[in-house]
Amino acid sequence: SLQDTGIGMTKEELVSNLGTIARSGSKAFLEALQNQAEASSKIIGQFGVGFYSAFMVADRVDVFSQCAEPGSTGYKWCSDGSGVFEIAEAKGVRQGTKIVLHLKDDCKEFASEDRVKEVVTKYSNFVSFPIFLNGRRLNTLQALWMMDPKEISEWQHEEFYRYVAQAYDKPRYVVHYRTDAPLNIRSVFYVPEMKPSMFDVSREMGSSVALYSRKVLIQTKATDILPKWLRFLRGVVDSEDIPLNLSRELLQESALIRKLRDVLQRRLIKFFVDQSKKEPEKYSKFFEDYGLFMREGIVTTAEQDVKEDIAKLLRYESSALPAGQQTSLQDYASRMKAGTRNIYYLCAPNRHLAEHSPYFEAMRKKDMEVLFCFEQFDELTLLHLREFDKKKLISVETDIVVDHYKEEKFEDSKPASERLPEKQAEDLMSWMRNVLGQRVTNIKVTPRLDTHPAMITVLEMGAARHFLRTQQLAKSSEERAQILQPTLEINAGHDLIKKLNELKDSDPDLAQLLLEQIYDNAMIAAGLNDDPRPMIGRLNELLTRALEKH
Repeated sequence: SLQDTGIGMTKEELVSNLGTIARSGSKAFLEALQNQAEASSKIIGQFGVGFYSAFMVADRVDVFSQCAEPGSTGYKWCSDGSGVFEIAEAKGVRQGTKIVLHLKDDCKEFASEDRVKEVVTKYSNFVSFPIFLNGRRLNTLQALWMMDPKEISEWQHEEFYRYVAQAYDKPRYVVHYRTDAPLNIRSVFYVPEMKPSMFDVSREMGSSVALYSRKVLIQTKATDILPKWLRFLRGVVDSEDIPLNLSRELLQESALIRKLRDVLQRRLIKFFVDQSKKEPEKYSKFFEDYGLFMREGIVTTAEQDVKEDIAKLLRYESSALPAGQQTSLQDYASRMKAGTRNIYYLCAPNRHLAEHSPYFEAMRKKDMEVLFCFEQFDELTLLHLREFDKKKLISVETDIVVDHYKEEKFEDSKPASERLPEKQAEDLMSWMRNVLGQRVTNIKVTPRLDTHPAMITVLEMGAARHFLRTQQLAKSSEERAQILQPTLEINAGHDLIKKLNELKDSDPDLAQLLLEQIYDNAMIAAGLNDDPRPMIGRLNELLTRALEKH
């Protein structure tokens, strides 16, 4: 039996509230419900709806009720759910309403204290009035998302976070968001302190945010309320505007839900941007732990404006800043020289390799700031982002190729006396084309390099690398070249290139070994050769030849 101490019902109210449903049956009730424009928003907490579900587990239901008005008569309402009900006066009825369920044989589990407790704590843990089971109160937690944020202590947030996240750590960020326009939203979100594992990142899990309407649970994990990339958040969303049907497990996908998702996404991005300004170091640690989710958001989102919104959360090291210090795309844009329209980036495993890359060397000559991207998925993320705040995102490798088409002029770092004469350079390149064959599309002299003998350029280097990574079959260097169409650019002032020019005539075999090693080195520097093992034999031979002189 279930009993409350509320205002109770008169005979007319019992007939009106319970008789209509009992007589009409579920199909007619659902049809009537669908014809009411506001029915979906009012259904939660409506007495008759919850009451009717009793016939799913009970053969017969008795309702005892006495109105709160002085001198009122108590009544007993009884039905077996067949469409017929009885109502009569009853003695000894307390003020309020009492429901007695005569359970079916296969539903006796609902008489178990543990089962009742499980149902109450799952669906009605946050209703404002107290619920007691055998004298013990069950709903002790407060619905924090409905309260004024200023009235909630840090300790209350910790307790509530542990409840909704089923975790033992503390939240590193708390987002308490309330608004009545454009939608009614009462929400609280938490970012776990614990760093997500690769399993957490990779698994196809949905949102861990619960959906409520007027403090009554609708969905434990409401996958449609937040975009997938925000699945690391824990928390609660409560909205009276959400369309609902009878089953609390089924949430209708609608324009309203999409609007709710967009509003929450924008608000959460704004929160993280604000936090990055208030506490940069704390945000930097957060980005280190959760940055992969943001990269995923950019790659999987179709709308460019949303991509750029998420991109405000990205952080990179920069050639203009000391090692370890990160910058945002907005900050980079604010430092750009007048007339500059591109944001340049370079992908490398670490800063040392980035700063010693032949591609960065070429950009340094142009005195351009370059973002250093160290994470595996940075390149794919920026390829998908394409532009930010009307500025194109350009890989420095691509910029070098584009410059060739523009015929941009660079000052040579070495005087003509220290470089190969033009005729010798032409002869050397002709010999190199014969040796390398189909492995290169073109060979040319570049004035961009100081310390490197050569570099490989491909029109869309990042896309080429991604394509090669996703190919399952190993390809020969000739097959790779047909796909990539690489150009080998040589530094005519480098000692290795000048020595190679001499050796091609005096020791052709050694010259060929040296050229192939220079080519492979350039491919590795370009990130286009993931397996350098085949060159080990050649390296050993080069070492042997070098030691023959001693």
